[in-house]
Amino acid sequence: MRRCAVGGQAVMEGVMMKSDEGIAMAVRRADGKIVARYDKYTSLAKKGTFLGLPVVRGVVALFESLSMGMRTTTESAKMYGEDLFADEEPTKFEKWLAKTFGKSVESVIIGVAAVLGILLAVGLFMFLPQLIASLIFGEGRSVWRSLVEGVLRVGIYVGYLLAVSCIKDMRRIFMYHGAEHKTISCYEAEDELDPPHAMKHTRLHPRCGTNYLFLVMAISIFVLTVVDVVFQYGLHVEISNKLLAFLFRFGTRLLLLPLIAGLSYEVLRWAAKRDNLFTRIVRAPGMGLQYITTKEPTEDMIEVAMAAFYIAMGERTPEYYNNLANAVESAGDAGEAGENGENGEAAGVIVDVEPKIPAEQKLPAGAASENRESGAGA
Repeated sequence: MRRCAVGGQAVMEGVMMKSDEGIAMAVRRADGKIVARYDKYTSLAKKGTFLGLPVVRGVVALFESLSMGMRTTTESAKMYGEDLFADEEPTKFEKWLAKTFGKSVESVIIGVAAVLGILLAVGLFMFLPQLIASLIFGEGRSVWRSLVEGVLRVGIYVGYLLAVSCIKDMRRIFMYHGAEHKTISCYEAEDELDPPHAMKHTRLHPRCGTNYLFLVMAISIFVLTVVDVVFQYGLHVEISNKLLAFLFRFGTRLLLLPLIAGLSYEVLRWAAKRDNLFTRIVRAPGMGLQYITTKEPTEDMIEVAMAAFYIAMGERTPEYYNNLANAVESAGDAGEAGENGENGEAAGVIVDVEPKIPAEQKLPAGAASENRESGAGA
């Protein structure tokens, strides 16, 4: 079994695939044609730098994935044929931010949306569990409070996933998520890389972001419980005011969040590279949750995922898919004109859509190094 350094995520009617060199995205347009794009991208977490150190690189990866997720979702909507911000009038505050920081209004809106998303996540998965646990146990000394808080956090996360999976549009995104996983699993199994063969492979993958988020929840239980024990029984920190005690606990959790995220990233990488009883146990809860966050895709969805994969691996170019989509339109227009007698020669026109890089149906052997380091996928 060969390893693949490409990971990705589902976007609106498509898939994004990220390699060490750049980001590829393929979307099935509203008219049914596949269009694609590629942007060079290098993570800040380079080896040999401070941001590339263990644990630190996990924090960098988390923030990069959040930023990348917002951008790719917006771009995929445009590629599909919709502009998420076309009918949305920027507020005076957003215009002021754009002018102050020299960014486009759209970039500012995306940034604001990302910040609001982070605040929502913090409120839902950190503030709410702590509030419920505090109502149950009060602000006195109790190890059980930290454990119950952690269990509540996991429960809210699972409930959130189940609720989101009931939304029709999200179900399609989860299907594209499954298509992304099946494509990578097919390649890693050294099977023929085409939709029928990929359909036979699992839609679950050990490097999935679902695994990562569950590990964040699980590791937070251990880390925060240890910290509470140290503060309460080691340092004997006691705050009589209930509100201040609550805010102190909440503040320590916010400060420890980067450490928890970084540790979770290292555990995910370690468990994804090994296959034994212990690592399977570590991966099991996250793999189980992927039955919620991924759904069985259709072959045409896998075709889109494979387009993004080919581009990320350097086997095809975006121009191949874009030219093919445009050529089909041109051929259709020419045929219609010929039938109407407007252009007798146009009906027999053959448009050249030869890709810059030959596009075989199977990915050539050795196209990617089997020893490349595995990164976290979506």
